[in-house]
Amino acid sequence: MIIHAIEDTCVVYLLVDPSTRSAVAIDAGSGRWLEQLASYGVDAVTDVLVTHHHRDQVEGLPLLAATGTRIWVPEHEAELIADVDHHWQRRNLANNYDLHTDRFSLLESVPVAGVMRDYSTAQIGPLSVQTVPTPGHTPGSVTYLIDGYAFTGDLIHSPGKVWSAAALQWSYVGLEGAAMTMASLTQLLDHSPRALLPSHGSRMDDPASAVRETCTALDDLLRVRLGASTGLLDKLADPFVSLSPHLLMNRSSESRSYALLSDSGTALLIDYGYDLTTNIPTGGPRHLVRPWLPSVRALQRDYGIERVEVAIPTHYHDDHVAAFNLMREVHGTEVWASSPVAHVLENPKHYDLPCLWYEPIPCAQHIPNGGAIRWREYELSMYALPGHTLYASAIGFEVDGRRVLATGDQQTGSWSADGAAEIPNFQYANGFAAEDYVASAALYQQLQPELMISGHWDPRSVTPAYLDELTRLGDEVARTHRALLPPTDPVFTGGVRISPYQVDAVNGQPFTVRVSVPAELVVPAGWECQRVDASEFVVIPRVTAPVRRARIAAGITRDGIYLGQLAEALVDVRLS
Repeated sequence: MIIHAIEDTCVVYLLVDPSTRSAVAIDAGSGRWLEQLASYGVDAVTDVLVTHHHRDQVEGLPLLAATGTRIWVPEHEAELIADVDHHWQRRNLANNYDLHTDRFSLLESVPVAGVMRDYSTAQIGPLSVQTVPTPGHTPGSVTYLIDGYAFTGDLIHSPGKVWSAAALQWSYVGLEGAAMTMASLTQLLDHSPRALLPSHGSRMDDPASAVRETCTALDDLLRVRLGASTGLLDKLADPFVSLSPHLLMNRSSESRSYALLSDSGTALLIDYGYDLTTNIPTGGPRHLVRPWLPSVRALQRDYGIERVEVAIPTHYHDDHVAAFNLMREVHGTEVWASSPVAHVLENPKHYDLPCLWYEPIPCAQHIPNGGAIRWREYELSMYALPGHTLYASAIGFEVDGRRVLATGDQQTGSWSADGAAEIPNFQYANGFAAEDYVASAALYQQLQPELMISGHWDPRSVTPAYLDELTRLGDEVARTHRALLPPTDPVFTGGVRISPYQVDAVNGQPFTVRVSVPAELVVPAGWECQRVDASEFVVIPRVTAPVRRARIAAGITRDGIYLGQLAEALVDVRLS
């Protein structure tokens, strides 16, 4: 393999196989370099690997596509290349606080041959290519490792320097890109690259020194802007806190996850969302939200864990489950969940709920609330835990002689015997009911855990006084809602829902929806609707062109009084 570095709108690396006079390109630049292809001993570029979606990297993709070159893009930025038209239509412009540089994208979509998945190794032409997630310059950026060389895109420019200041600031007040660049560079050294080859800048043959200088400069920037270092590298180096010999808390994750260790050399994770982040992501397009797995290496390195066998969520929120699919793909981890949580994970489009993960998360085990399941030397019991969300379960187990209960985000964990108040973490859109905290307090009194572990707060050694405080708090939550709201409010009635909430339909083909209470179903003009029973309906869409988010609604009559269309669902209809 011969490597040519071609100066263009970015440095395009041409990896040439002299025996076949073919090449693989890293990034496309403007594509104008194709006019001099023969001067590099190349007749054809068979493939191009894109490190990130910015125009200075990908402007030439249409030219390459026209010659039959296969285009491979980072998995988490595929929509910014293959479906960039959609991105331009939905990108917010007014009152905009989103500073991601995703407007530096292609003007028109370009078809891709496939995606390069994080932590995977793929054969691209004659090359074995390892894809390493390296967020920083953009959330979805990757580095390609080929024959020991690290093609880093715009992660680093040269020792002590990065290519773009603007790309370091993802939110209006943050420097998330700077912190993530530090983490990505540090993790890249785990692969012992022989050289770093950036898209802007010069080749670095001493990667460790270049990374050290750059992290020092970035940390200095963070200190000047934020008043202190993020501490991210310390968390990366030592992510776990030992709560007992076989129970660890991950302090680097949002939300916190917990590792239950088996003497067999395997582990079970309770929750695993955004590992090593600068803050909790707040939704948005899929390309802005990226899970990765920095802390897993510490389980292997520091605790002798050969494999994470199982991951179990306390509830469905993305900051607790975002990395589950990635764990399964990379490490073969099975997802187990309580039956209500599993249904949400596997069928997110059925629900109109906040904080849903973008894709379905298959669950190998559905455990009924009130049931238990064995994993290695532990028995884990599931208990319904409404409050923060209707779709949550407490997970009880005994480890190192203590009864432990994982409660997710149920309460803030701020109570202390000196009078500081505990705060209930209820969110109405999650399916809250007024008596939920009464029920959860009764559960705690029944189980008498010795340690409670939660999603965003320190673990708590449980005392009788604390359990009594939770009982008082549950009564207070119920009392305030009874005093404020009429009994017809959804907090008391459970609300009205149509399931699925999002429907993918085909013109002329029936689909079924169910309303949570007896209802009439309202559909667009010309569509057919047949009642199956009081709350189930079969709908046949009739359209002449594809439709996005057509609305259907549930009309509700209660006690002889028509209350109106209290719930809706959204239907995408394609022609075939």
